[in-house]
Amino acid sequence: MSLRNEQNDPQPPLALHHHQEDAEGSLTWGAAVKRLICGVGAMRRLHDRMLAPNNTGLSNSPNHVWLLGVPYKIDDDSDSSQLAAFEKDFSSRILLTYRKGFCAIGDSKYTSDQHWGCMLRSSQMLVAQALLFHRLGRSWRKPSHNPAEKEYLQLLKLFGDSESSEFSIHNLLRAGKNCGLAVGSWAGPYAVCRAWEALVRSKTETADSFVHHPLPMVIYVVSGDENGGRGGAPVVCIRDASRLCLEFSKGQSDWAPILLLIPLVLGLDKINTRYIPSLEATFTFKQSLGILGGKPGSSTYIVGVQDAKAIYLDPHLAQQVITINEENLDTDTSSYHCNTLRHIPLESIDPSLALGFYCRDQDDFVDFCRQATKLVEDSHGAPLFTVSDTPKIQTASYDDNADQNCEIDMCDAAHLDSKDKDDMGNEDDWQLL
Repeated sequence: MSLRNEQNDPQPPLALHHHQEDAEGSLTWGAAVKRLICGVGAMRRLHDRMLAPNNTGLSNSPNHVWLLGVPYKIDDDSDSSQLAAFEKDFSSRILLTYRKGFCAIGDSKYTSDQHWGCMLRSSQMLVAQALLFHRLGRSWRKPSHNPAEKEYLQLLKLFGDSESSEFSIHNLLRAGKNCGLAVGSWAGPYAVCRAWEALVRSKTETADSFVHHPLPMVIYVVSGDENGGRGGAPVVCIRDASRLCLEFSKGQSDWAPILLLIPLVLGLDKINTRYIPSLEATFTFKQSLGILGGKPGSSTYIVGVQDAKAIYLDPHLAQQVITINEENLDTDTSSYHCNTLRHIPLESIDPSLALGFYCRDQDDFVDFCRQATKLVEDSHGAPLFTVSDTPKIQTASYDDNADQNCEIDMCDAAHLDSKDKDDMGNEDDWQLL
């Protein structure tokens, strides 16, 4: 396996995963030769760059990479199996990108979400990882060869690009209409989190049991106040979580799996760097689902960190729509995974973002609260969020009217006119071959 540094080359990698398209057209022969020559030294540069000394205090080892709660120690003295394990883990994360050629969304003429749907796709990726962890476990890895597992294909089908797929952008936009989501318009993380809450609520009303729910977990959107204004650090309330679990299960269980979504605004034009150590530390939580974030107007799904760099999956590749048939175990699912490792400095991401966490059961939630409390203690007066047993905010109930619980955060609204940036600019791209 070789690793390619694409930091200073504006062209896409020469040897992309076979499903990825060159948005700029075919490489010229001269450019291809140049890339091949430059690739000789790229292996060592990636090894040095990716595994540079880490000064965040996240681990006793200086060279840990954290990927959704799992650490990988990769340096000159470590076993090469750690690098292979990291690559396998990263490439097993579900990638959801722009699609083109699907049936028009609602009454619109949009048959593609290119240039405007990146936040929706990023949020789909986060929810897909939660479902993957819930159904197949954190240790699941995509098979090297077909046949694929039926349950894995069923999961992918949920995120297909038609109204028949439970968590398609078609249905997410419809559920999020009262949250300000609109076809063809860029949306912010707070509005998208509320849209997922509304979508799950609508499915809960028709499900006879939460066990048979397409997303069998509570969505708890944690914000600073009842209107999403976030005047201060959001509060994860244990009693609210317990109440939501009881409502979600319709009294059939005292607890249910929880998907926590925590929208944050950590600065004005730029992220306040005092929050960066805490952002990094959230990836050490075993419940971590990463971050919805990216550069302004260009959302990505951040799945890992290393030395104040955010490792992310990029939804900005427009691919032809495909139909997943769970009965066909030989279905080609390569377009749902990525071998390109990209990262940008955490200080470069948009200050408007959202954290995600998945708690499988009550013990897992208690462990999350313990880690979150420790994170507050280590935040030097700048907590991302806090934990309390006493309700301090009005949390949206699954029985509440959606119109009353889907108000757009003004910091999100400021980004609605942002143009989607398919080229992230100065981020570093590393190719895992």
